[in-house]
Amino acid sequence: MTLSTDDASPVDADAEEIRKLLRHQASTVTVVTAPGAPAVGFTATSFTSVSLSPPVVSFCLNTGSSSWPTVADTRHVGVHLLAHHQTELARTFATSGIDRFAAPTSWRVGPQGVPILDGTLAWLLCRVIDRVTVGSHAIVLAEPELIRRAEIGSPLLYHRGRYTGLAPGTESWVSRAIA
Repeated sequence: MTLSTDDASPVDADAEEIRKLLRHQASTVTVVTAPGAPAVGFTATSFTSVSLSPPVVSFCLNTGSSSWPTVADTRHVGVHLLAHHQTELARTFATSGIDRFAAPTSWRVGPQGVPILDGTLAWLLCRVIDRVTVGSHAIVLAEPELIRRAEIGSPLLYHRGRYTGLAPGTESWVSRAIA
């Protein structure tokens, strides 16, 4: 049986319908960190590449979040792509009102004072080049300055309101297909 949208009636693209639609999009789970007193960090699934020449990435953040005042003023951020086994780390950085950097979170102070999380699939140290406010969120545009990535591993994904990963055995196929 093939699923199709052909038989579905179109509905108004209000906030609730857009939220439902976006749940169908699988996204790599990232944690963004920024230096400050105290340092901040949050889980984001909105990370994406904007340009390769020059290299620019983006992520979105609600301007009402507790992390926004620090991110609004910082020059550098860390973007961490979480590995499949890091569900609890994603949940920690998605939880409000806690010290996200307390144990068991393992991290260190990296370049430019940015908190760098240990054991992630990859991380980027980025210089913020612009912030564009749209509705309740800001789109943060940043230029990667340093990158560290693992040679192996599978990403943590967010799909249909839950954390998940790639099907077993697909990681080697993906590596061969991109190489």
